[in-house]
Amino acid sequence: MSLFIFIALSVWAGLNSYVFWRLGSLPVIAGFLPKWAIWTLAVACWSSLPVSRWLSGFPDLSAGIEVFAMTWLGILFLLFVSLLAVDIVSLNGIFLSAYVVRLRMAAAVLALVFGAIAIFQGNRAPVVNAQEVVLPGLPKERDGLKILFISDLHLGGQIGGAWLHALVGRISALAPDLIAIGGDVVDHDISRVRDMVPALSTLRAPLGVWAVLGNHDFYGGADEAAEIMQAAGFHVLRDESAVPLSGLRFAGVDDLGVRAHSGSVEPALRSALTLVRSEKEGCVLLSHTPIGADEAAKAGAGLMLCGHTHGGQIWPFNFLVQLRYPELVGGFKHGAMTLFISRGAGTWGPRMRLWKPGEVVLITLRAP
Repeated sequence: MSLFIFIALSVWAGLNSYVFWRLGSLPVIAGFLPKWAIWTLAVACWSSLPVSRWLSGFPDLSAGIEVFAMTWLGILFLLFVSLLAVDIVSLNGIFLSAYVVRLRMAAAVLALVFGAIAIFQGNRAPVVNAQEVVLPGLPKERDGLKILFISDLHLGGQIGGAWLHALVGRISALAPDLIAIGGDVVDHDISRVRDMVPALSTLRAPLGVWAVLGNHDFYGGADEAAEIMQAAGFHVLRDESAVPLSGLRFAGVDDLGVRAHSGSVEPALRSALTLVRSEKEGCVLLSHTPIGADEAAKAGAGLMLCGHTHGGQIWPFNFLVQLRYPELVGGFKHGAMTLFISRGAGTWGPRMRLWKPGEVVLITLRAP
């Protein structure tokens, strides 16, 4: 863990150093600020992220610092990409030397404009994405069941109670038969989410609220996160399944991404899907991270619901995420099974999204 923190802070320092180096070379900035002021500002921006984490035990003190740090994280990424693109095209000013300063200025302005758009999109209410999915094994009398799938709330970080209350009200108006929560209810600090249990408990559906743990729930403390969900009235599925209604089975696994670091994901999938009777019932599998889809399909799942990727959240970061998760967002077929990956209702880190806002997915199940 110490090595990971050292590497992360080093990368963070490198990004800040590059961006402030390039910004400091622009006449519009160099003409107003001396070099020592530019680098003092760079150190302040770099230190905001670790300081917000070190002060996490003092939420009133750290909240404002965290908002700044996370917003700067998103803007820094956009500035880095934009300025680096100019350096690559111009070979660090060897070509287009007469225009490179203006190109860097344009890149910085464009990054800030994109940042403003991303902040607007990140603070919008999640949109409702309506889907129809044919679920193998679903009896005809169950045709038309509606599942509301929510993933990646990330409560307790940049997202608080007011946002959650508004989301719950919108979900209630959709009147789903069942609510499925795909993990990352907690961002990183369990203590900040405990006060939100009353709001979470107002999430209600006739066939119940079913949930699994995501990687951030594990970072905050898996058992504590599960307890919060159970206190809110959720059925937490941990490598197991249940039948909320005859002809429909719901299965769920603890985050497979966490599992993959220490071994195979197949035992967890086999444990969750061991009771599936694929010819007599439809099976929906909740799994936070979109891996193991082929194994889930072979084990009898007809629909696999995932989150985790956020659809990349901030373009062009989606291209990097897609290197790890080629199936990034939306629907995909794995044999007879449909894999659906939501871009999530909330955000990780900065309250920023570029280009699409968050979503909740309203799925109408169809019998074959």
